[in-house]
Amino acid sequence: MSESPLRRAVRRNRRAVAVSALGHTLYQVCETLVPVAIGVVVDRAVATGDTAALAVSVAGLAALFTVLTLSWRFGARASVRAAESEAHLLRVEAADRALHPRAPATGLGAGELLTVATTDADRTAQVLHPLTGVVGAVAGLAVAAAVLLRIDPVLGGGVLVGVPVLVAIVQLVGPVLTRRTAAQQEALARASGLAADLVRGLPALRGAGAEEQAAARYAEASAGALRGALRAAVPRGLYQGATGLAGGLLLAAVAAGAGVFALQGRISVGELVTVVGLAQFLTEPVREVGYAAMELASSRASARRLEKVLHAPFRLEAGEPGAPARVGAPGACPVELKGVGGPLGGLDLRVGPGEFVGVVCYDPADARALADVLAARVPAADHGGSYLVDGVPAEALGPEEVRARVLVEPHEPDLFEGTLAANVLTGAAPGADPWPALRAAAADEVVRTVPGGLRAAVTDRGTTLSGGQRQRVALARALAADPPVLVLNDPTTAVDAVTEEAVAAGVRELRHGGAGRCTVAVCSSPALLARADRVVAVGGGRVVAEGTHAGLAASDPDYAEAVLR
Repeated sequence: MSESPLRRAVRRNRRAVAVSALGHTLYQVCETLVPVAIGVVVDRAVATGDTAALAVSVAGLAALFTVLTLSWRFGARASVRAAESEAHLLRVEAADRALHPRAPATGLGAGELLTVATTDADRTAQVLHPLTGVVGAVAGLAVAAAVLLRIDPVLGGGVLVGVPVLVAIVQLVGPVLTRRTAAQQEALARASGLAADLVRGLPALRGAGAEEQAAARYAEASAGALRGALRAAVPRGLYQGATGLAGGLLLAAVAAGAGVFALQGRISVGELVTVVGLAQFLTEPVREVGYAAMELASSRASARRLEKVLHAPFRLEAGEPGAPARVGAPGACPVELKGVGGPLGGLDLRVGPGEFVGVVCYDPADARALADVLAARVPAADHGGSYLVDGVPAEALGPEEVRARVLVEPHEPDLFEGTLAANVLTGAAPGADPWPALRAAAADEVVRTVPGGLRAAVTDRGTTLSGGQRQRVALARALAADPPVLVLNDPTTAVDAVTEEAVAAGVRELRHGGAGRCTVAVCSSPALLARADRVVAVGGGRVVAEGTHAGLAASDPDYAEAVLR
């Protein structure tokens, strides 16, 4: 059985947890000893008028407060460092799992995955804070009870019995808090995910005039998150109120009993001061225990969501051991599809060594399905046919090896926060020169026009660039990666006709001017198709025509209607 994120967080940080628990324990013990020390000072120095004893007592208090301060400082520092380090590890693990080539079946959208990999990872790691704090709180309560027992068995016994009872009572709210916190975080993740998706698709929504419907969907999701937050706030408020009330009742009971015993002469004035001080102190560890339980409920809810991502089963199988050694078999086609079904209708497609193939899909759904298959995003069982890379079945190679050989550039690629140079060289060989790819994609003009050139800052998803600029920079990134097989999916839809001609010529020259690479352009661009060695027309998920762009445009009315503008 796989280890839960909470257990793994504690195990990976056990040394830091031990140091932090030691620091918090020493801090709470020192806090407990403060009223004890004051009581001793009152009995042995103030009541007796002993100046020397008073001086020694003041020095002892100074030393006690020094230890108290340092123990808190180093204990808190250890827990904060451990929690932040663990949060980083969990974020990386969640991102690695979500981006794994074998496509984990999480059932979550991109926005929800982002929430899990950030907010839920952070909240899961925060379990280390209350865990170390509660250890110190229990130690402080134990020392306080021991001191009270020594002063008077009735007072000490009341604390030993009262604290566990009060803590048990407030724990009744814990399960409700866990459930409602989990529901709140799920609703918040849905709202955050929907917001991210809507922002990303805003241009398309505006084009379709669907802004009002999108806003209504988000308002509904946000209202659900609000309801979840309010439902979680009720038990949280009850928890905090019950904890404060419990500490106050314990304080009142102990202080009242001590006052009665002092009047009866059972305890001295110094012991009365100690008891009243300890009674005030007891509210702090009781609150700490309540806080720990409340934070644990939040961490447990986030850990369950995180666990669904970290342990999600893969949709794609791993490659067979040793399969990559067979890549590049003599005479094998770099890419070959045989009877690929699923959304397609039994597609057969061969791409020979060094070939530039254009693919025109009359139905956009066929283009998307073809790109998914070539990118190894579809299990072989789902399409029923054969996908061979250099003569080896894709499922034998595994998605990692397939994608190392076949790069499928999506129609709507994402740019990342950083510089233009960093975006272009993502995936390129170390020390690669970005300029050949930039010129081939007509993106050198982008570098010349934006302030800063290659060092120009690019925001997340490239929102600082126009649509055409983003498309050319993304194409330059794909070309700079220099994969053996490059699949382009409508790479020039956001550029003008002159730029489209420049891109088509640049791709042809860079990829097929002696490099011997393969290129598949799934598009309806006459400029790209005219430079292809061969053009394949796909209708109904099957190949319906094949030839050169000029020949098909002259002889096939369906093809001419699809590509001629």
